Amino acid sequence: MVPNKVIENSDYYCKTTGLESVSWIELDDAITRTGEALVPSVKYLTNKKVSTKTETETEQKEGRKGKDKEEIKRLICQVLKWANFEGIIGLYSPLEDNAENVYTGFDLEKHKQIIEELKATHFFAAEFIENINEIYLTLDEKLKNGELEWFVGELAPFGNGANPWCNCQDVPYDNPNPWDLIEIEIIDLGAKEGELYWKWGNLEETTDPGWKKFRYRFRVVKENMKWKISYLEGFDFDEFTGK
Repeated sequence: MVPNKVIENSDYYCKTTGLESVSWIELDDAITRTGEALVPSVKYLTNKKVSTKTETETEQKEGRKGKDKEEIKRLICQVLKWANFEGIIGLYSPLEDNAENVYTGFDLEKHKQIIEELKATHFFAAEFIENINEIYLTLDEKLKNGELEWFVGELAPFGNGANPWCNCQDVPYDNPNPWDLIEIEIIDLGAKEGELYWKWGNLEETTDPGWKKFRYRFRVVKENMKWKISYLEGFDFDEFTGK
């Protein structure tokens, strides 16, 4: 317990010197001159000052985090709308062998065009684009060497059979636009990178529980002061290629 007498001396010293706070050395000197031997009040004053600073820093940090969360939410909504309305859902252009009725690989020239389209959106970090490139070069090689066999008209023998952008084959409702109402949950969010889930928003009480439980994991990084997608679980390299 800090003696009231000492705290009063500390306050008095601050007032008479015009200081808002005092250091250990300053107060020690003052108390020595006044004949007081009780110095622990400095700890009281110092802790009070640091606590105020810490609270301010915490508020600023939470404010930045809230702003970042809103920016990331807008980003993932834009990505999902772009992917599902621009006809780029699958991101691949298979080459067909009419005689064998199988796909023998990918059109790598069209693949290069797709990579450029990804870059042009400014939604994606370099690591995401490189991952997409590696996925399809790996699958192309597997189709060419016969490790994978993909018959025309059948589901692809890679991925999970769903739309990789949302790991879904349908949406919970058509109106209003569900991609405008996506919600996000933070797993971990720092100043330059983060990991989150997105989930369907605006769900009614009668909505099937499966839609309510759904979560899709993604990661973001800051490039040139702007949040970009660095990972989407639907394009996880090992899962998608069967590695």
